[in-house]
Amino acid sequence: MSIGLENPLPLSEKVFRVNVEDENHINLLHKLASTTQIDFWKPDSVTQIKPHSTVDFRVKAEDIFTVEDFLERNELQYEILISNLRSVLEGQFDSQVRATGHSYKKYNNWETIEAWTQQVTSENPGLISRSAIGTTFEGRTMYLLKVGKAGPNKPAIFMDCGFHAREWISPAFCQWFVREAIRTYGHETHMTELLDKLDFYVLPVLNIDGYVYTWTKNRMWRKTRSTRAGSNCIGTDPNRNFDAGWCKIGASRSPCDETYCGPAAESERETKALANFIRSNLSSIKAYLTIHSYSQMMLYPYSYDYKLTENNAELNALAKATVKKLATLHGTEYTYGPGATTIYPAAGGSDDWAYDQGIKYSFTFELRDKGRYGFVLPESQIQPTCEETMLAIKHLARYVLEHLY
Repeated sequence: MSIGLENPLPLSEKVFRVNVEDENHINLLHKLASTTQIDFWKPDSVTQIKPHSTVDFRVKAEDIFTVEDFLERNELQYEILISNLRSVLEGQFDSQVRATGHSYKKYNNWETIEAWTQQVTSENPGLISRSAIGTTFEGRTMYLLKVGKAGPNKPAIFMDCGFHAREWISPAFCQWFVREAIRTYGHETHMTELLDKLDFYVLPVLNIDGYVYTWTKNRMWRKTRSTRAGSNCIGTDPNRNFDAGWCKIGASRSPCDETYCGPAAESERETKALANFIRSNLSSIKAYLTIHSYSQMMLYPYSYDYKLTENNAELNALAKATVKKLATLHGTEYTYGPGATTIYPAAGGSDDWAYDQGIKYSFTFELRDKGRYGFVLPESQIQPTCEETMLAIKHLARYVLEHLY
């Protein structure tokens, strides 16, 4: 059974990595992008390319010759990260025989995740409650899990996954986190203390419509699935849709672009639901964590500006210690720093917005890998990725608990 491949990808879609040295190289890539349809993976738009960096992008089969010819004629150094995307997509599922039902070591479709939220709540009433915080553009219910031992006025950490539909490792981590919380509560002192003293709000998938679309129609879909009068192009980038320097930099006003900021801040039902929930629980939420992929980074505000936060030194020290902790398990190396300089400037992101709401511990995680598989990380990497990320989140949560404000 091929999943998410109902409209089959041509046999040889490829993913390229190009070395960018200077402004001339950047101009050449702008030229290429204006004449050929290119799906930018990292950075997520041609406008974000910086000198002395690498650019990863996907090219359709029929354009490969044109792209290779262009790169060679202009003496741009490149490598092919993925030479046959279709086979890598099929290889994402370690076995083609899919067991029905939920598994923490496999990618689960939305129906399975939705059923899991119900089951995990009913099986663990002392630790988990489930609420609906809104509905998506296509009418699906957005479920939020509250994980923690019931108690009055507890401080909380908010964590969301699945902003960008194709970043499948992200929802896999939110599910893993919930499993580990239940599994180790009462057995492992750190987790027990965290759940006794903190609540974790976990949103397993923010962009449900987009996620469903990646399973049924187009594995590489990124945005929401909202429609706009006057445009045939679908979807808004939910992580450019928050009221934080909205659409000022690193976002597009064109509905056809992957980084489209939407017609207004919080235009998307999904981002509005998230923002409303956080606004109404601001007194208790002490940290905001948003899980993305890929590139192995831990980012903190700001991304919409090159300015630094008031507590920049603290955030930097905390990120440094957190990624050090993460690396202890499998040696996975993360870079860290303010979003604008560490990855690229981008306005309208949820982490900047949360920080500006007064949540002073606000972080974006970009999980594995660094581009070998990119958005199509195989299932064999779910467990190690989630295990190491778990160490990072627990380290961070302990710090927040010790530095309540």
